[in-house]
Amino acid sequence: MRTTLKIPAALTALLLLAAALFALAGCGAGGTATGADGKLNVVAAEDFWGSIAEGVGGDRVIVTDIITNPAADPHDYEPTANDARALASAQVSIVNGIGYDEWASKLLAANPDGSRTEVDVGDVLGLKSGDNPHQWYSPTAVEKVIAALVEAYEEVDPGHASYYEAQAAKFETQGLARYHQLIAKIRGEFEGTRVGASESIFEPLAPALGLNLVTPRGFMDGIAEGTEPSPSDKASADHQIAGRSIGLWVYNSQNATPDVQRLNEAAEAAGIPITTVTETLTPAGASFQAWMVRELEGIDRALRAGGDG
Repeated sequence: MRTTLKIPAALTALLLLAAALFALAGCGAGGTATGADGKLNVVAAEDFWGSIAEGVGGDRVIVTDIITNPAADPHDYEPTANDARALASAQVSIVNGIGYDEWASKLLAANPDGSRTEVDVGDVLGLKSGDNPHQWYSPTAVEKVIAALVEAYEEVDPGHASYYEAQAAKFETQGLARYHQLIAKIRGEFEGTRVGASESIFEPLAPALGLNLVTPRGFMDGIAEGTEPSPSDKASADHQIAGRSIGLWVYNSQNATPDVQRLNEAAEAAGIPITTVTETLTPAGASFQAWMVRELEGIDRALRAGGDG
């Protein structure tokens, strides 16, 4: 079961922080609130982790996702007082960390509660700010987060430990079955294929698929972070497409900057297959597995189109 929090019109960060702290001061102790029917109250900063948390928790959890709007940018999201209340009252909170959603970590730190179990994906993976934060695109990272969620649920609700372990196994073998099948299929048929990408969100997935991602890291990071890629990185990306040295171009359809649009047009003109990925669940309300399967099927189709050419 999942609920969502609406994202209101943005205010300044200072006013939002003040409102959040005021709400925290008056909302009492956090971490003790439970969902309906005694289910665990779980709050995730981003909906992709929330979807996985729901898959692992099954009927024993109620998951609230703070960011659910595909148009919202988790990097610079401005939290509301409702967001602060939700995180403060969670029995299990989930943040991405790795410098991605500092607003969520700050809200948790502003209202410490020993009865709340906090899952920070960066801590689970041993990553820090400056590392690639888009680890929901890494199948290995997803596996580790699933294990961390089982531990978190068992810590808060030890009487149902066997349920969470069985539910996680079911989620892995059934919910994520097609996801795992497609990853293995693409790797088995296209391993070593040189590909390009507009953003570093694709970087954790490419090696799992056996694909050789050759776009300069500086270009992908620049687009992802909203900074200007260097002229040399731009030139390298241009030459890879113009010279048809890549068999696939992958771009984030949620962030089609002028540079990305230019490369999209160049790839199309060069006859290089193009497919899209997105940073957050698309469409809104989709499950993690449905979202990933749709993207992996798109990658598979595009690679096949390139092979046919």
